[in-house]
Amino acid sequence: MRRILFFLVVGLFVFLKSSAATALSFSAPADLADIVEKLTPAVVNISTTQTIKESSENLQLKQFPPGSPFEDFNEFFKRFIGPQMGNRKATSLGSGFVIDPDGYIVTNNHVVEKAEEIDVNFGDDTQYKAKVIGTDVKTDLALLKIDAGKKLPYVKFGDSDKSRVGDWVIVIGNPFGLGGTVTTGIISARARDINSGPFDDFIQTDAAINRGNSGGPMFNMDGEVIGINSAIYSPNGVGNVGIGFAVPSSLADPIIRQLKKSGKVHRGWLGVRIQNVSEEIAESMNLPNTKGALVAEVVEGSPAEEAGIKSGDIILEFNDHEITTMKKLPRIVADTDIGKESKIEVLRDGKMKELSVKVGELEEEEKEEKPSLAAGENKAAGEGEIALGMTLIPLNEDLRKKNNISPNVSGLLVLDTNMAAEAYVRGIGRGDVIVGANQQNLTSTNQFKEILNQAEKDKRKSILLLVNKNGENVFIALPLEKKK
Repeated sequence: MRRILFFLVVGLFVFLKSSAATALSFSAPADLADIVEKLTPAVVNISTTQTIKESSENLQLKQFPPGSPFEDFNEFFKRFIGPQMGNRKATSLGSGFVIDPDGYIVTNNHVVEKAEEIDVNFGDDTQYKAKVIGTDVKTDLALLKIDAGKKLPYVKFGDSDKSRVGDWVIVIGNPFGLGGTVTTGIISARARDINSGPFDDFIQTDAAINRGNSGGPMFNMDGEVIGINSAIYSPNGVGNVGIGFAVPSSLADPIIRQLKKSGKVHRGWLGVRIQNVSEEIAESMNLPNTKGALVAEVVEGSPAEEAGIKSGDIILEFNDHEITTMKKLPRIVADTDIGKESKIEVLRDGKMKELSVKVGELEEEEKEEKPSLAAGENKAAGEGEIALGMTLIPLNEDLRKKNNISPNVSGLLVLDTNMAAEAYVRGIGRGDVIVGANQQNLTSTNQFKEILNQAEKDKRKSILLLVNKNGENVFIALPLEKKK
């Protein structure tokens, strides 16, 4: 009986060990030739041409300097040779893929931006002129259309949200002009933010992506497009080092649908300027964690203002979507139907508050930088007082006009910042306005000092400042300097 029990235990051990080894074993994907053969006809090479006009300053550099024995040739150069040299043709290469048999093609915006001519080349050496249906700069996407006179092979978008880190992917494109190039790899990471735009949510892969792959498709093993190759990380700026980025299909598909329908993208708009809740900001606001999007400013007349959202609120939930980080909110709002009543939950003064907001439409706006004057010009209104390494003075109408500051902005104007102070390190400088401290609006330097003294009595490690920089508000947690 003991011998039987012994063999049973040994057998069970061997089985478990074998099962664990099998579970952890590494296996590459099966032969990809069949799936690649099926997908490649729908992937295209894109070449563009544009005219580059050189400035008159550059043309002057090509002329002989005054006093040169050849100076007389300058007029000849200017009249006959200069104009020819002032215009030159520049070409660029990229990739794309057909998503509709009627000739709709997806690529990157940066591949076709400012292009005067766009040629689409297929693997069978057929070539067509393409026109731009629409582009979206924020996500670097573009939709083209060609008239092939026949139905074209095409591919479909898959659901990138179902993909996982470690899944195998196939990349097909036109690296360095070498059309029809296939590479494979895995998804190395998801939801990468590379600071290229407000909706960064890239898929990272180690599949070889190089110059010319931009706009090409990233496929899963089912032959579905789950990403559009858009960027690479390269120390020398030239070749692949195993870090490439693709726009996920979950973000791209609805945008392409809008471009196909109307030629432009309509996005939801809330009307708030937000930032992440750092550990220092959480400590200064006595928060339990760093989740959510901190509202730094509410745009006047915006849906957010009408809904009662205030500066200092922390948005934790939008339409039942948890906002764990600031970057999640813009994309969720952008994907919300315009005019839709949406539920929003905010943390205000330590208490949860539920609000209802009707989402507006995001309009493209160009902002002008507002110049600030030198410290000496501002000091004419008063010498100011020093606090936390900043020389401050109450903002008045004269200072507001001199510094081109909006009438809606009030607080303490920063005349100067000590370069050794933490305020300088955190980016507070001349011309900024300290609007509030610890969520109290500032009107005088004495009030500011009282808030600082109270923070020290409460043994706070930092003070939360609301700073207006170039017309936009931002929260900055400033460590309190220890008195010596």
